[in-house]
Amino acid sequence: MQKLTVLLLAIVCIAQSSIAQSSSLKGIVKDTSEKRNLPNSSVLLLRKADSILVAHTRTDKDGAFELPLDSAGKFIILITYPKYADYIDTITTNGKGVIDLGNISLIQKAQLLKEVIVRQQISSIKMKGDTTEYTADSFRVQPNATVEDLLKKMPGIQVDKNGQITAQGEKVNKVLVDGEEFFGDDPTLVTQNLRADMVDKVQVFDKKSDQAAFTGIDDGKTQKTINLKLKDGKKNGYFGKVNASAGTNGYHDNQLMFNYFKNKAKLAFYGIVSNTGTSGLNWRDQDNYGQSFASNLDYDEGTGNFSYNGSGDDLDSWNGQYNGQGYPLVQTAGVHYNNKWDDDKQNVNANYKILQLNVDGNSATNSQFILPDTTYYNNTKQNFKNYILRNRFSGSYEFQIDSTSSVKLYADGGNDHKTTLTVDSSEARASDSSLVNQGFTNTNIKGDKTTLNSDLLWKKKLRKKGRTLSFNLRENYTKNNSTGFLYSDNNFYQSGSLAQSQITDQYKTNLNENTLIDTKLTYTEPLTKVSSLIFNYGIIVNNSSSTVNSFNKDNNGKYSITDSIYSNDYAFNIFTHRGGISYSLFQKKLKFNFGSNAGFTSFHQKNQHTDSVATRNFVNWYPQAMLQYQITQYRRITFRYNGNTQQPTIQQIQPVQSNNDPLNIYIGNANLKPSFTNRFNLSFNDWKTLSERYIWVSANYSFVQNNISTNYYVDSFGKRINQSVNLNGNRSFNANANYGFKIKKIDLHINFEGEYSYNKNLSIVNNVLNATNSSNYTFGMNFGKSKEKKYDLNLSASATYTNSQSSIQESIQTKYWTFDINPNFDVFLPLKFQVHSDCDFNIRQKTPVFTTNTNVIRWNAWIGKKFLKNDALLIKIIGNDLLDQNIGFNRSVNSNFITQNTYSTIRRYFLLGVTWNFSKAGIKIPNQD
Repeated sequence: MQKLTVLLLAIVCIAQSSIAQSSSLKGIVKDTSEKRNLPNSSVLLLRKADSILVAHTRTDKDGAFELPLDSAGKFIILITYPKYADYIDTITTNGKGVIDLGNISLIQKAQLLKEVIVRQQISSIKMKGDTTEYTADSFRVQPNATVEDLLKKMPGIQVDKNGQITAQGEKVNKVLVDGEEFFGDDPTLVTQNLRADMVDKVQVFDKKSDQAAFTGIDDGKTQKTINLKLKDGKKNGYFGKVNASAGTNGYHDNQLMFNYFKNKAKLAFYGIVSNTGTSGLNWRDQDNYGQSFASNLDYDEGTGNFSYNGSGDDLDSWNGQYNGQGYPLVQTAGVHYNNKWDDDKQNVNANYKILQLNVDGNSATNSQFILPDTTYYNNTKQNFKNYILRNRFSGSYEFQIDSTSSVKLYADGGNDHKTTLTVDSSEARASDSSLVNQGFTNTNIKGDKTTLNSDLLWKKKLRKKGRTLSFNLRENYTKNNSTGFLYSDNNFYQSGSLAQSQITDQYKTNLNENTLIDTKLTYTEPLTKVSSLIFNYGIIVNNSSSTVNSFNKDNNGKYSITDSIYSNDYAFNIFTHRGGISYSLFQKKLKFNFGSNAGFTSFHQKNQHTDSVATRNFVNWYPQAMLQYQITQYRRITFRYNGNTQQPTIQQIQPVQSNNDPLNIYIGNANLKPSFTNRFNLSFNDWKTLSERYIWVSANYSFVQNNISTNYYVDSFGKRINQSVNLNGNRSFNANANYGFKIKKIDLHINFEGEYSYNKNLSIVNNVLNATNSSNYTFGMNFGKSKEKKYDLNLSASATYTNSQSSIQESIQTKYWTFDINPNFDVFLPLKFQVHSDCDFNIRQKTPVFTTNTNVIRWNAWIGKKFLKNDALLIKIIGNDLLDQNIGFNRSVNSNFITQNTYSTIRRYFLLGVTWNFSKAGIKIPNQD
């Protein structure tokens, strides 16, 4: 009977191999050291739903295998070899293409016993191509922990006190759930509200555009992204969280998050009302192209699109977000829905969000401005009152037409209604403390911004394997309409006496519109099984208009007299042909591609008031290259290069006159040349599974030819005249490294971080060439130790040394240290009590310019007790900034400017809070008894 079974199995395998396969699964089986292949290993493929054997084979003499995959679905791969631990993994396939698992390492059973691995740490981190994948259950977190708590435990990932995520040295801009957007553009809505026990895998990768992912060719446009793969058992039922708290001085923080999952459908809702500055403040506009004239006209390297860059007459400087300055009140809500059906051939994703945000506060800025023969000191104070009502929607629909083609439509848009009121006072003093100028400015602005963006992508796989055709059509529309009042009173002094006064009292209107149509056709031609050429061509039409009107008062006190100097009506029409070619090589260990795009652009600008016309025609080049070598399954090295041409903006050539800031005057330079920037990146990743040791290293270098720099001239009144000029010599370098390991005897995780950055910036200051050399040295470490239901301890500390010097006055050097120490802990006491404490020590060295003590110890803590089944209810008393030392502060060095800013921010308060976690059906809160 056994022989008959084996014979039938062999016949089935032979029959399968004789049929042209549309999909297959392959890999190479090795031992842990990866120094020896494991031939004749048994490889079985089972259907996950019922564990029925689908296919079976054995590895060849090189340890390689390939199994057919004739249908879509989820499968279990089981690999066995004598005296080695079995390898088991889950595979999901759409029934098309080849899934390459790369090197699969098996561990000897004796080694497993020797290492005494209680949890399955052997698979805690995997590197699959460009993706680093973490197994969530391999990282211990406390019950009811959030995804943010889970990410803090993972090597190479850092989460700061504001919830901002950094992975492998890069800022994470997007967090997906099962590969889909979840409320769009705010990672904290996911990480602070989803529970850690729901997550199966955490994947970190550079998300490419849909077209680049389809063709396999890197177009240089990536976003550092985290994808959370949920456990199958957590995808049915509902769960959520309710948080309500109120306390002293009117502070309150109330949140609701509800999620309903049913198979592939997800429905979620959230609502937040808070004034603590910790909730609902992070979501922002999605990045889009085709910005209006007032949003700065700058050339985008991949699209041929421009956006305006300069000192336009846009009075509103607030970006509509809370950045820690002032006192916020936020009321926001959102709803999300996504689903797949028709055997995953169709899927939809939809989001709607509304936000009302008020921010009031004040700030003070002290600056040192270094000139060849003297130094100016500027002091500015500002009071502000800002308000925004924002509506946003986004959605996508994707349809898999057949096994070779698909179409995807994406759209987003919304409206912002914003009001800003600012009152500024400023003064400038010379090095002998004599008064140079004084000023007062009051602005009151109301504005509306409307956006509508859409993107259509059609993809087609042709008959020859690797030959593809795709077409992308993109549309962006933006409209800004604002009105406001500007009043400024400035006095200028010589030898301590008033020499000149300047008063501006005007009513202004701004209307800016932009429409962008971008098309791109891409064709991929395979040369061999592992190499191909990619061709692309597109046309971009980008039309913008800007109308600015300034009115002075008449004799009756009404703003009816047009100021022709500070009024303008411009139209910008830009037409671009864009094309390029790239070569790609993708092997098991080696990935390589290089190529270049070129854009042929016609630029047409018309001043509607004077009927004058300016035209320009130019060519932009965008070379790129990538080389990646997979040394082992857990070790790889990557090199990237890209270059881009940057054309001068119309503001740099022919600036629009503005009287918003009489201390800064801009003049044009018609002889500006385009600049060319070269960027290089080298990175190395290494992970050892048994010792849990990891290394991430990255280095970046860039230099600019014909850099568009600035020529400053500061007159005796402290007015600064700015002109753009071409200079050679700008360069920057940055390197960062992470090294971590675990001391298993005491269960202690240790991580060391180091970073170095250097920038050389050239400018001309009062007709003297100035080179500012700035560098930062940072060293940090982190210690973490936890025991389930007992304690969770973490300590992080970093020291940064800043050094800056300008050649125009080498005797003036800016050197200072800053230290950040952050201890935090959770202790779980009897009777279900829990104590939490986190502290932020900020220590800043004084300088000859900044002598004020700005050291801060911000200590937050809470004590709570859990109730109900599975500790679903938590009642706690919260204390924020217990020592009442929190001050808003930042310091920066930029060229020959040194700036220190202090601002009002939230200080000590106490809250009584209640948090209730609820769930039903397939989702259960882990039992903590």
